Amino acid sequence: MNIPIIADLESSQLRELPDFRVGDTVRVHYKIVEGDKDRIQVFQGVVLKRHRAGARSTFSVRKVSFGVGVERVFLSHSPRIDKVEVVSRGVVRRARLFYLREHQGKAARVRDQKDA
Repeated sequence: MNIPIIADLESSQLRELPDFRVGDTVRVHYKIVEGDKDRIQVFQGVVLKRHRAGARSTFSVRKVSFGVGVERVFLSHSPRIDKVEVVSRGVVRRARLFYLREHQGKAARVRDQKDA
């Protein structure tokens, strides 16, 4: 009964993001609020997974910082995301890249599209 109303609300709130897929290296510009100041923090890494669920869509990004793996989940349509840049396209054959958690160094690389 109220499903079309919910669908209309969701579609009006959605933001346009660049086309990126699992395996791509992305740079996410995220707004951080510290007290009364705002700043933008850049998080660059490989997209491990995407959860496509309309307004509740998310994507996970992983990077290695000072030898420690860091993963972060972003809400795709969050107003705190300033922009998402695609740095490079990756060639993968999986929808979820959780196997990268166990690998280190060169073994944790994702093949670029230009290399394929």
